[in-house]
Amino acid sequence: MNTTYLVSGMTCGHCELSVQEELAEIDGVTAVKADHVSGKVEVTSQAELSRDDVERAVTEAGYTLEA
Repeated sequence: MNTTYLVSGMTCGHCELSVQEELAEIDGVTAVKADHVSGKVEVTSQAELSRDDVERAVTEAGYTLEA
């Protein structure tokens, strides 16, 4: 399953890496690709993810999950 999220606050490659690392720790996530220019984060997972889990991971990385 592929899902795209919008994350605000990323400004560089290090930001992308931080978001990717936190999201990759969610059970069932198989791949994450973040783009700081567009703010988009593409997550590939085995099943639908809980928005709360995604928001928690993005917040832990220091960024904001947009609605």
